[in-house]
Amino acid sequence: MMERETAARSWQPRRLRLWAFCLPCCFLLWCRPVTGMESTATPSPSPATPCAAFTQKTCEECVKNTKCLWCHVNSTCMDYPVRKLIPPSSLCKLTDAYWAVCWVNFEAMIISIAVVAGFLLLLIGCCCCYCCRRRRSRGRPSEEEERFIRDREEKRMQSLQRKHERKVKHDEIRKKYGLLQDSDHPYSRYENE
Repeated sequence: MMERETAARSWQPRRLRLWAFCLPCCFLLWCRPVTGMESTATPSPSPATPCAAFTQKTCEECVKNTKCLWCHVNSTCMDYPVRKLIPPSSLCKLTDAYWAVCWVNFEAMIISIAVVAGFLLLLIGCCCCYCCRRRRSRGRPSEEEERFIRDREEKRMQSLQRKHERKVKHDEIRKKYGLLQDSDHPYSRYENE
């Protein structure tokens, strides 16, 4: 029992260190893309300006409007095909397409989002498995705990047996010397006085 308590106490500082490490990392992962987009994205131009008007200009000017897609090969700015999630290669190759930011192409953006999403799913799955294992192990004692409980019960039974043997032995000695009192009438000791 003491081993379990000390193990639980030694785990608490590790858990705090783990949280102290994980929380800033999660915050950085969550906020970094947003802050990166905020720094490069400026207010979008007026909605009346079509994306084709930014053709042969810079990528930054084109992607200011999130409805536009910049193709680096021919320096064209086109409307993002909203009916399709990923723009078809007939419009522009994914390695040459830029959307929302100019510092990462569309292909790298898709891969990085997929990697981060996969990592988060794996992390959530591991956390769920860990929690389920802990919950299951709390319900039943481990082998060491069972052995400890068995040993404690055996020692208690042996102690009770020795106590009973001592009582029987002391009662025999009291009976031998006439010191054993009758349990039938407890006032027999006062009658002799």
